[in-house]
Amino acid sequence: MTTEGREHGPDDPSPGTDDQADRWLVRRAREGDRSAYEELVRRHRDRIYRIALRMLGNAADADDVAQDVVIQLWTALSGFGGSAAFTTWLYRVVVNRCLNHRRAQRPHRDLDDTTHPGVPGPERRVLAGEELRAGLAAISSLPDEQRVPLVLVQLEGLSYRQAAAVTKTTEATVRGRLARARATLMSEMKDWT
Repeated sequence: MTTEGREHGPDDPSPGTDDQADRWLVRRAREGDRSAYEELVRRHRDRIYRIALRMLGNAADADDVAQDVVIQLWTALSGFGGSAAFTTWLYRVVVNRCLNHRRAQRPHRDLDDTTHPGVPGPERRVLAGEELRAGLAAISSLPDEQRVPLVLVQLEGLSYRQAAAVTKTTEATVRGRLARARATLMSEMKDWT
């Protein structure tokens, strides 16, 4: 079978889903194919950093965790059993590293607004910056059990089922924790609405 002029052998990924491509890359990386590992990292490095930034609330800490995940991913691939999507497994790895980092780094520094685009107009920019800082502080102050589902479902767009797989809980638990996180944030941000 040819696609775009290339022959696809039995070991090549079919032009199917991203998960199929990830599984193929994982298998090749486990066999020692460094270029497959590098491609896997390239495909997911932005996701790894984004999750770490949202979990930790600090760009420097997120960089550290993202680098740790990328470095340890090479050996951690042996722990990917394939029963879930690779991205679900990867979310779990990143979330666990972030939780471990938070435990080891108490107290933590809050994310500043320099990593986010501003809002046009000087008055609106100042107000938006203050609101952003307040929102990030509110998210940073959430307990981990509430922050994780908030980041995964609300910010990353995972389904309740996917978030439950990542957190190794039930969908009901994810929904409950997310509801508590939202209620806490609404309370913390009431002055901004």
